Amino acid sequence: MKEEIARMQAYIEKFPSDMKEAFEIGSKAVKSFDTKKVDRVLIIGLGGSGIGGRICQNLVFDSCSTPISLVNNYDLPAWVNSTTLVIAVSYSGNTEETLNAYNQATEKGCQIACITSGGSLAEKAKIDGANIVLIPGGQPPRTSFGYNASQLFFILEAYGLLSQNFSGMLKSVAEILEQKSESIRTKASQIAKGLADKLPVVYAPSNLEGVAIRLRQQINENAKMLCWHHVLPEMNHNELVGWADEHLNIGVIFLYSDRDHPKVETRRKLTRDILKKKVNACFEIQAQGDTAMEQAYYLIHLGDWISFYLAEIRDVDPIEIDVIDYLKSELAK
Repeated sequence: MKEEIARMQAYIEKFPSDMKEAFEIGSKAVKSFDTKKVDRVLIIGLGGSGIGGRICQNLVFDSCSTPISLVNNYDLPAWVNSTTLVIAVSYSGNTEETLNAYNQATEKGCQIACITSGGSLAEKAKIDGANIVLIPGGQPPRTSFGYNASQLFFILEAYGLLSQNFSGMLKSVAEILEQKSESIRTKASQIAKGLADKLPVVYAPSNLEGVAIRLRQQINENAKMLCWHHVLPEMNHNELVGWADEHLNIGVIFLYSDRDHPKVETRRKLTRDILKKKVNACFEIQAQGDTAMEQAYYLIHLGDWISFYLAEIRDVDPIEIDVIDYLKSELAK
């Protein structure tokens, strides 16, 4: 167990350096890309490979000249065609849902770019002449976020779809995370202690939904805990009513930023005041940084550490995913 905990700690510690390495990888890879004009983007990916798409979609919301959609399934929507850029993300290169969707994209004549460390996806991309960014392999997919999510910005920029230089921010964001490392870990440890015997619930503004999902997924996989999330203002129109009773077994986390819509911030504070009467563990985490990207990655790194400390407190192996491995083996039959 100590070895597995040490491995996960090392993976999270090197997240900022992964981002720096990702900058070098992406800068070189897109130079050989064959690009044409596209009018829509579809990002395919699941789990640790797929979450980057959601976070990227949130971050480029007001900077991308085309709509970005996401697929976390086997099939593509009917609207994809030769002017659609399909970005297939699979860290292992062997995710069956992603491979199936990739095959459909080739049949429909889509423009394709892949992010992977190898496997069948890399083989198919090379045979089909698709654009590809190869990233280092050999670790759990969820710990590869620093590598795979970064490449999405390079790919979108290579196709001329972004009005801001997001890829250029990667190094500076990584350096900021390194500078804040000690304070991030201290805060994460404090929050984890308050959540260890609770069912975590994460609330965030819709522009940070990808970050909230990432935190939920990390708590699921690293700490072996159930968790759910919702977004503001949508949860004010439905889920809030579900808090009619006290729920002392639940711990609430509010993620927020000084870039949030003023009305959403007012809603968050009112929602916080309501829920504080229903639970005895409520945490507010404000994003730090001057840009949306700095703030999102600050929360991501903090969330990763929260999940790690929860695993440590609960004395569970943060690496193993036996139940997922069992499911995959049964599906393979």
